[in-house]
Amino acid sequence: MFLAKVEGSVVATKKDPKMLGRKLLILRPMLVDDKDHTKLKAGVNTIVAVDSVGAGEDEMVMFCQGSSARLANGLKDAPVDAVVVGIVDAVDVGGKIIFKTGK
Repeated sequence: MFLAKVEGSVVATKKDPKMLGRKLLILRPMLVDDKDHTKLKAGVNTIVAVDSVGAGEDEMVMFCQGSSARLANGLKDAPVDAVVVGIVDAVDVGGKIIFKTGK
């Protein structure tokens, strides 16, 4: 699993039938800063992921990719490579909270 910030959404009216009704989010992966472990830094790429938990813009989420993504509820046969599986409340690294919802 990976951490990411929700940056927006994608609307696609024409898509694979197994994707109908699925909310699509634009995610920017977040990494623990290798120079300062008390901070998160944004990755350079973005990812489109299926939302399985009701996440919204600016929230920190957990997502998985690849074959693990299709293990999320109802996605077994869907053409999915990334799915949001959790909304993050806090991130603790080395005993220090480096992210907390609302902070």
